[in-house]
Amino acid sequence: MATPALLELSGVSRTYGEREALAPIDLKLHARRCVVLLGANGSGKSTLLRIACGRDTPTSGTVRLGGSALTEEDVRVRTQIGVVGDQVGYYPDLTVAEHLHLVAVAHGAGDDADELVAGALVDCRLDEHADALPGSLSSGQTQALLLASVLVRPRRLLVLDEPEQRLDPAARNWLAGVLAAEKQAGTALLIATHHTDLAASVADRVVVLREGEVVADGKPDKVLAGDIA
Repeated sequence: MATPALLELSGVSRTYGEREALAPIDLKLHARRCVVLLGANGSGKSTLLRIACGRDTPTSGTVRLGGSALTEEDVRVRTQIGVVGDQVGYYPDLTVAEHLHLVAVAHGAGDDADELVAGALVDCRLDEHADALPGSLSSGQTQALLLASVLVRPRRLLVLDEPEQRLDPAARNWLAGVLAAEKQAGTALLIATHHTDLAASVADRVVVLREGEVVADGKPDKVLAGDIA
């Protein structure tokens, strides 16, 4: 018997006024699997991510998480989905460790908060900056803090919008390792990027979008070997 999908999008589309930002798309994502969305700016990647994590409502179609409909008000958005967006967000007057501890406690970590924070600091290579204010971090360290912020909270699904931005090539290799570990731990990953190297490293399926439409869809080795420019 096939394992049910954790996330299922059926006929999902999004229109803003007369502009179709996303043509109808079907997508299934299982635990321990990663789907990478590839495409240029304006291709529909971010629109699809917002719909998938309950931050936007599709014009048509349905989104299901764990078999039941997902809405913007759904408590599971907070308790089961971790999101790394393209906007920087942190508490400027808290140290890195204090920020992560607050996020962990706010998402129900309880007595496990200290252990979760310590682990995230090491995994995201921020342990030497635990007492620093976020504003003093480099751009790459700031991006690492955004990722650490989802590693201290419960999650069945990680939604990441260009998580490699602000990272140099060496740091992107580190990121791929962190994401691979998340998959191994059972987390499902939905990632938007324009870096094919990240897709090749972590994806089980690659979907290429152009002007809101799917132009390629399949296993990474097949899709990335084709002419998808």
